[in-house]
Amino acid sequence: MTEQRSRILTEMNDRSREVFRRVVESYLSSGEPVGSRTLTRSLSERVSAATVRNVMQDLEFLGLLDSPHTSAGRVPTQLGLRMFVDGLMEVGTLTAEDREAIDATTAGEAGVASLLDRVGHALSGITHGASLVLTPKREAPIRHIEFVSLAPDRALVVLVFADGQVENRVFSPPLGHTPSAMREAGNFLNAMAEGRTVSELRGHLVAEITRRRQELDVAARDLVERGLAVWDGSDASTERLIVRGRANLLDQGDQVDLDRIRVLFDDLERKRDIAEFLELTEAGEGVRIFIGSENKLFSLSGSSLVVSPYMNADRKIIGAVGVIGPTRLNYGRIVPIVDYTAQLVGRLLSGERKG
Repeated sequence: MTEQRSRILTEMNDRSREVFRRVVESYLSSGEPVGSRTLTRSLSERVSAATVRNVMQDLEFLGLLDSPHTSAGRVPTQLGLRMFVDGLMEVGTLTAEDREAIDATTAGEAGVASLLDRVGHALSGITHGASLVLTPKREAPIRHIEFVSLAPDRALVVLVFADGQVENRVFSPPLGHTPSAMREAGNFLNAMAEGRTVSELRGHLVAEITRRRQELDVAARDLVERGLAVWDGSDASTERLIVRGRANLLDQGDQVDLDRIRVLFDDLERKRDIAEFLELTEAGEGVRIFIGSENKLFSLSGSSLVVSPYMNADRKIIGAVGVIGPTRLNYGRIVPIVDYTAQLVGRLLSGERKG
């Protein structure tokens, strides 16, 4: 919490703190502005509606509450929500029902991609928001690489890893590619790939392609660059960010909100901010909450993000899971859901690598 928010919270008396907390909790529950008469009936001490109105006006002066022009009630501002989350929110415990729904994702088809897809569906279903899952890059050493032509405008790059996993992806090869160019590109990569991870190979290739430019024809060189781009994330079409539950957000809000949410989804479809999404988690382990315009990824949508990284066996961040929703998310419930999911994914992926 910043020094300013900490000072404001410290200077608030018990009555102001309780009024503020109840306004925020009521708003997060209903999405509606909260009036003084409603609050008067729920406060722990007996005070008049006029007294509550005065307290709410003071909180509005501090920038913690706002008064929509269509209502006499108050709603928390972004600053107010931030202060509530940092200083007053009570984080709930994970319910048995939510835990069972998350644990159920471990059953079914094996493989990282299918597991993380199930995780995304589960998160969106449990939280009634949209889920984001950033999948890890493959970090196992490479055993073999092969290119397979599917059509004049489509080809497959197949990677066999030292841990026994085999993965492939479709990409657009250079126009006029030939079987001999594919063999040449595969031989070139295999000569230097064995024992290196994808990211290590990518770094090594930059220098090797420049040094051995004369040994590769143009088509083979282009195949090498495009094929590896598909795997290391530099190709914009690489689906490392899984988004599920869009309809949950589109069902909420007025037309202005819907337009902003569509802009958000358009950005995510283009994969513009995958790097930024992962950077949100790299300040340290654990759940982080971003409200409204606090991060550039969602500043246009008026949405909030609850996100947590997941780690491999070496405690290295390799991906992230998160939930997007309106700023009136039930943060206290969603935080333990995201936290548990991230830890579960980390354990599963670490176990897979160990085994």
